[in-house]
Amino acid sequence: MESLQNLVMGLGTALHPVNLFYCFIGVLIGTLTGVLPGIGPVGAISLLLPVTFHVPPLSAFIMLAGIMYGAQYGGSTTSILVNIPGEASSVITCMDGYAMARKGRAGPALGMAAFASFIAGTGTLFALVLVAPPLAEFGLRFGPPEYFSLMVCGLTIVVYLARGSIAKALMMMSFGLILAAVGLDPISSHPRFTYGVLALRDGVGLPQVVIGLFGVSEVLITVERSFSRVVFETKIKGLLPTLQDWKDSILPVLRASFLGFFMGIIPGISVVIPTFVSYSLEKKLSRFPEKFGTGVIAGVAGPEAANNAAASGTLVPLLSLGIPAGASSAIVLGALMIYGLNPGPLLIKESPQVFWGVIGSMYIGNVMLLLLNLPLIGIWVKVLKIPYGILFSLIILFCLIGSYTINNSLTDMYIMIIFGVMGYLMKKFDYEATPLILALVLGPMIENALARSMIISRGSFLVFFQRPISAIFLGMALLILLSSFLSKKKLGEDILNMEE
Repeated sequence: MESLQNLVMGLGTALHPVNLFYCFIGVLIGTLTGVLPGIGPVGAISLLLPVTFHVPPLSAFIMLAGIMYGAQYGGSTTSILVNIPGEASSVITCMDGYAMARKGRAGPALGMAAFASFIAGTGTLFALVLVAPPLAEFGLRFGPPEYFSLMVCGLTIVVYLARGSIAKALMMMSFGLILAAVGLDPISSHPRFTYGVLALRDGVGLPQVVIGLFGVSEVLITVERSFSRVVFETKIKGLLPTLQDWKDSILPVLRASFLGFFMGIIPGISVVIPTFVSYSLEKKLSRFPEKFGTGVIAGVAGPEAANNAAASGTLVPLLSLGIPAGASSAIVLGALMIYGLNPGPLLIKESPQVFWGVIGSMYIGNVMLLLLNLPLIGIWVKVLKIPYGILFSLIILFCLIGSYTINNSLTDMYIMIIFGVMGYLMKKFDYEATPLILALVLGPMIENALARSMIISRGSFLVFFQRPISAIFLGMALLILLSSFLSKKKLGEDILNMEE
């Protein structure tokens, strides 16, 4: 009952004209970034992060959250009409979505993608309301040792679930922790890794790093690929799915919503993985598995529901424990800290309007997305025809302006350019940026928790093993790392492959 009252309060807060405006801007930009291949929610959030410093924290949070779940809607448009996923989580939608378009059923495919996204996005918000507050209440029992162990466990999961080499992911995580240590020591105020550069005394800024890694690098790598886009020319009609389409899709949507939400809660599980699991599950349960890939509407409905449910699931550890589940939520976590908010269990206790306001805005945002996506499909098709030369020149310009205006500093712009080139090289040599960003965001929190734990225990590391919750998290982290030696992803084999 209390959660229901808080939700009503959150809806009232979200319906404030200013918050409503930023919710609309967030979902609109999210949809646009989902439509345009090669940008994605991480890139969009990175570009807009400097802008949010000049608006109220709640409004900024609402806009960033809108981009996160809005991008999942837009990605299906390019998958169905162009056979190029606008967002990584829409890769699997290409298989049956584009096949439906070739059969003249682009309208029902687009319509079902929008409805499945709406049902999953709205339905999983009820689960978020039920799960996040009790988890945050449990998190209030955590002391510094428990937080340290939890964050170490989260980083370990992200490294283990990296899509490539575990050795490379470990290197990126270590580099992120080193970057997090740049600046003044929090206890002694002694400069670390600044090398006499005055601007580095405040540390390496998160916005500059993410704009470079996800904005500039994506432009460079996409321009290099120079693939052609051919929009499937057909009259899009019949956007409302038929009764038979609903019969074929409703169970896949419900299954995918449940699956996507609970997989999204796990740190390191990207939004992409639940879509593949959902597609495989529906193919296995189908009476006609051989038809998947030829234009089956369940092959569109399931994955599209899964990616939206997973996007909602990533907010559970972020809002309740302050642990980001991926790159997008890591940037949002960093933004919350910049806004002066306490992410984690204290967010619900100290800033209930922010927590429930964001939840309320997501209900409104999902309705906005449903109303936006179906009527604006014609406009998105025209946007897809914008030449890449013009589009990416504007993105580079926004990257430069955004990084400079944070502190009106040329050093910030140079940092952004350096990480842009670094991000390009990382993509070329298959190094993931997610472990680096998570380590950069969590690094100061880990250091602070470690220092406070040492003060509590008078310098004894046994405190991490004497407290049950802390010992469980560290045990899980150790088991995850040891399991990598027993799986096909053996750490030694990775290192040998890198040397070759």
